[in-house]
Amino acid sequence: MYKEDIRIKKVIVHIMDTMVGMPILSETEIEYGSDFADFLKEHIFKIASGDDCKKCKFYEEQSEIYKMLIEYQEADFIENSKKMAEQLYDIMVKNVEIPPGDLMVVQFKVQDIEYLALLKMNFKESYTHRTMPLEEGNSNLIIKYKSILPTENQRLLEAAIINLQDMTIDLLEKKYEVNGEKTNYFSYLYLKCSSHLSHKSKLSIVTKAVESIQKDHYGEEEQYEQVLRAKSIINDTLTENGSFSVEEIASKIFSEKPTLVDSFQEKMEKYDLVKEEISPQSERTTRKYEKQFLITDTGIEIKIPMEQYKDPGRVEFITNSDGTISVVIKNIGHLKAKF
Repeated sequence: MYKEDIRIKKVIVHIMDTMVGMPILSETEIEYGSDFADFLKEHIFKIASGDDCKKCKFYEEQSEIYKMLIEYQEADFIENSKKMAEQLYDIMVKNVEIPPGDLMVVQFKVQDIEYLALLKMNFKESYTHRTMPLEEGNSNLIIKYKSILPTENQRLLEAAIINLQDMTIDLLEKKYEVNGEKTNYFSYLYLKCSSHLSHKSKLSIVTKAVESIQKDHYGEEEQYEQVLRAKSIINDTLTENGSFSVEEIASKIFSEKPTLVDSFQEKMEKYDLVKEEISPQSERTTRKYEKQFLITDTGIEIKIPMEQYKDPGRVEFITNSDGTISVVIKNIGHLKAKF
């Protein structure tokens, strides 16, 4: 999905402030201009293209949202949006940890496919000015607004984009406390859909599993070398292919100790990731693999771009006879100091 292909068709907003005690539902669609359309397109594009997004499917028999949308007609847009808002509000008002916000329901089209976006825009606090007319002239004040919506540069925490053709869902969500337990309420209680791990979560699971195995099977002197090597392998593979197979990356990382592949796969089986292909789309997800980060026991922090880490003419790691390690940074043209 490309941002320029998104065509906004219908928009309505319902106010979901749990302090009021009831949802404030709109009876009319929003009349919008190009600026507001761009605002919505930006949020929709970020959801669809981000690596936090999870691919989900409705539990058809359980989901009231699915039952509404499976026979959706454009004439039903306002009434369906109100029912969706009421269902969400009922969940929110029973669980005080869920933050208040506005629910924007957006119907849009990409090429020949119709979509419905449910954008929960949690309120932010911010200051603004206010002018009070007095007899002696204006009095300008600074006041705090508690119902500011996220800007187009801020990422939403809870949102769903529903493909009205095949009823698949692109989902963003955050866990909040429900009945004393952290729960993905947006998928579990509201949409009632099955969710798969996002590419960002899969990549994090693989990284943590590699680190755990290295910690268990290598001594302290070897661990830092193995961590640097594994990170370099992941970065090289993503740079060359844009993705990697979990099986193949394990074989590369543990090529020196093939027996550790079995230990790694055991950890992947818990998440059903053994045969998975991980394909992150966002630069934000892969950016941390572009540099090596080192922290010495004396508190010195070193950040090395990956291409220089792999160049022995730039950086060299030397293990001294007493077991200490020296890091030599070579061929520096000039230095800059920063505050």
